[in-house]
Amino acid sequence: MNTSERRNRPAGIDVLVVDDEEDIREVLELSLLRMGLACDSAGTVEDARRLLAEKSYRLCLTDMRLPDGDGLDLVAHIQSHAPGLPVAVITAFGSIETAIRALKCGAFDFVTKPVELKALRELVSHALKLQTAASAPAPGAGNATRTLIGTSPALEHLRAQIAKLARNQAPVFIQGESGTGKEVIARLIHELGPRASAPFVPVNCGAIPPELMESEFFGHRKGAFTGAVFDKDGLFQAARGGTLFLDEVADLPLAMQVKLLRAIQERAVRPVGAHAEESVDVRILSASHRDLAQLVADGKFRQDLYFRINVITLRVPPLRERPEDIPELAAHILARLAERDGVPPHRLAPDAAAALRQHPFPGNVRELENLLERACALCDGDEIGAGDIDLHPTEGIAQPLRPFGAAEAFVAEADVDNDEDGEDERVRILRMLDETRWNRSEAARRLGMTLRQLRYRLQKWGME
Repeated sequence: MNTSERRNRPAGIDVLVVDDEEDIREVLELSLLRMGLACDSAGTVEDARRLLAEKSYRLCLTDMRLPDGDGLDLVAHIQSHAPGLPVAVITAFGSIETAIRALKCGAFDFVTKPVELKALRELVSHALKLQTAASAPAPGAGNATRTLIGTSPALEHLRAQIAKLARNQAPVFIQGESGTGKEVIARLIHELGPRASAPFVPVNCGAIPPELMESEFFGHRKGAFTGAVFDKDGLFQAARGGTLFLDEVADLPLAMQVKLLRAIQERAVRPVGAHAEESVDVRILSASHRDLAQLVADGKFRQDLYFRINVITLRVPPLRERPEDIPELAAHILARLAERDGVPPHRLAPDAAAALRQHPFPGNVRELENLLERACALCDGDEIGAGDIDLHPTEGIAQPLRPFGAAEAFVAEADVDNDEDGEDERVRILRMLDETRWNRSEAARRLGMTLRQLRYRLQKWGME
């Protein structure tokens, strides 16, 4: 950089660039200067630590290989001494494993060499938005934090994790049982982060027919196949600049997993019928109620994709692990139901609240909502008593489907030594059939069993 350029730098230092190659430092500093950002540069970890102690910055860009250490050392130092400072690492082309290590250590994001100006601009833009998001949350973000209802230690820990994950761009895998609110948590991560003003695009991977997946995810060009009468953007393009949430990612077929892996690694997609890839800037959040590690061991999920989307795992506690939150959750749900129906809100009697706290809730918050909605419809007056709450609603759903004498047949044929496990399985299967509106093929696929296995169980229970 020449003397006149240095003299005309904006006041205040925005970015610290750490790289031992002077020409790369010059290129980065010049590119950032053209973006209106002032820079300091350092060639070693020691110099970078000294500058960090003397000044404050809005972003740190560091190479991974330095003469007296590596970028991970600097990431760890910043996490300890300046936790609010976003730090992005510069990695060699193809070093995805290194980038993942950096993200796990707390890096905000990464960029590969040779650094493309467009990728650098996007990274810097998101990083600098962090301070704005922290000081003045995006519209809706403040309200969104209240959608996590409860004050239990488990929920407070989850809130702290969400706030931390919102500050970086690492892919997050949200692990939780059905009904725990995984999409709500994904929205919170998006709304509390620098991408809050950009789209949040949720997609249920199990709801897209396999033959349409590539077009749905990546888009297509006119004439690419029969019926493609115009160009159409895919989900990646729709989420550009924002977040793409892959719900039930375990349901992706293996062929699509390969294409998704490339899109995530290269940050680019090729629409069906197109000859070239187009870059897309999206953050990937994913979720499933299934055990991805076990699916990898069973050969049903690609290991490389598993490691790519599972940089950070966020476990959502089931409702039975935080029963102290149930009264507050119930009050929130009852108020929402009352607002929807235009009536005064119902209230829980002490015996009803005690009964709910003792219930294991295999369906979690979704089951609680269903129980309370049913209770509101059936109870007399404004107070819901324990007698108004049906804690075994699946039995009521299944009963009309049984032929006469099926209950006795079920008891007679049940495995006495495994009665409790069998009942849990029955509840789980009935719940999935209810969610899929008794589409047996879809329910079997989501349950991880064959259609024949599902039919066998239904026949055994007298429900086929």
